[in-house]
Amino acid sequence: EVQLQASGGGLVQAGGSLRLSCVASGLAWGDYGIGWFRQAPGKEREGVSWITNNDGSKYYADSVRGRFTISSDNAKETVYLQVNNLRSEDTATYYCAAKWGRLPEIDDTDYWGQGTQVTVSS
Repeated sequence: EVQLQASGGGLVQAGGSLRLSCVASGLAWGDYGIGWFRQAPGKEREGVSWITNNDGSKYYADSVRGRFTISSDNAKETVYLQVNNLRSEDTATYYCAAKWGRLPEIDDTDYWGQGTQVTVSS
C-alpha cells in the first residue's frame, strides 16, 4: 500500500520558517515525481514546488520562488519543503503528491498525502 505522510506544519509569525516533510512508503521511489500543493480556505488548490526523484530537478511556482526550497533524501524516501519568509498569504493546508514518470499536477496525480496546516499570523 502506498502512503504519503505530510507533516511539519504549524502556526508561525510572518517572516518565520517551517520545514515540511513528506515521507513515502510503498513507492518505487526513483520512478516518481513529487510535488507540494496548497489550498487556502475558499480557494482552489495550487501547485507550489516539484522535484523529480530520478535526477533531482526542482521547480517552483512564481509566488514562492526564492522563499521556498524543495529537497529530497532518497535514502529516507522523504521530500522536504523549507518555507522561509512566510507571509499571511501562505496560510493554507499543504499536501504532497506523487506521480509515476513525471511531475504531479492537481488533476493528474497518482497519490496524495493527507495535508499539513500552515498558518501564518501577521
